[in-house]
Amino acid sequence: MTDNVLNVENLTMHYTTRAGEVSAVNNVSFSLEKGQSMGLVGESGCGKTSIAISLLKLLPDNAVIKGGHIYLNSTDVVPLTEEQMCDLRWDKISMVFQAAMNALDPVYKVGDQIIEAMEVHGQVTTYAAAREHVASLYELVGLDPPLMDQYPHEYSGGMRQRAIIAMALVCSPDIIIADEPTTALDVIVQDSLLRELVELQDKLNMSMIYISHDVAVIAEVTERVGVMYAGRMAEFASGTEIFKHPMHPYTYGLLSAFPSIVGPKRELTTLPGEPPDLISPPPGCRYHPRCPYATEICSHEVPEFRDMGGDRFVACWHPLEGN
Repeated sequence: MTDNVLNVENLTMHYTTRAGEVSAVNNVSFSLEKGQSMGLVGESGCGKTSIAISLLKLLPDNAVIKGGHIYLNSTDVVPLTEEQMCDLRWDKISMVFQAAMNALDPVYKVGDQIIEAMEVHGQVTTYAAAREHVASLYELVGLDPPLMDQYPHEYSGGMRQRAIIAMALVCSPDIIIADEPTTALDVIVQDSLLRELVELQDKLNMSMIYISHDVAVIAEVTERVGVMYAGRMAEFASGTEIFKHPMHPYTYGLLSAFPSIVGPKRELTTLPGEPPDLISPPPGCRYHPRCPYATEICSHEVPEFRDMGGDRFVACWHPLEGN
């Protein structure tokens, strides 16, 4: 084991449905250092959120981790019971959920809901001390402390998301997962909130995992990027390398479909076809039916997640060069 705060090794997670077993996460591996930020990017349904809920073991009844390990510091959380996981959630790893309104109970004041998280983990000595701590968190995320005594419906979308960030910070976890934290916000509030998240991470020396289908968001806030496709990790490298020199054809196609506001204008392209059905995914490389570089080997052999040097990994039989 290393000193990484998180090591994910060959994680495989499936959903059981009436139509069959959905291979949502398949043999995914990555690591995260203390104070580091990484992003997970890809089309909807590629497995990003499934990885997140696996890390916290917040799995629905029809989901099961079929294999692999999730080492949080030195503890493998995969075999832990729900009671044991409750001790780790919020204390060691927490999450900023996408739907902030749905993450808050509408009949309780927001401040009291945050204090409840502290109570569950035995971090409340007195109610007054807890309120003081929450007030300091409100100031940290850009909210006026008196807002603690209001209900969720009295908050704007940006305010609710900031409150959820304060809740995620309340027990000073080692890792925070932000799942599409700005999707429902306008671009001005989105930019402000992302900047604040980066500042918070630097100030508190936290490790963060950002999940988004928005390439620009991931480029702005992360040091390392994992590109997901159909439940598998296609490419994993520094953000600079991913966005300047994509090596997996899917990464290249994804970036080519996204407009750039800097540099010369370029014609946007679209990815042909659709993501595969994960109940019966294609053999070999799951991207091969859509890939312009596919050959016979791609259609029947799964590519290994190869170390390309420079702490860069690509799962492709024909990685691109010189892009």
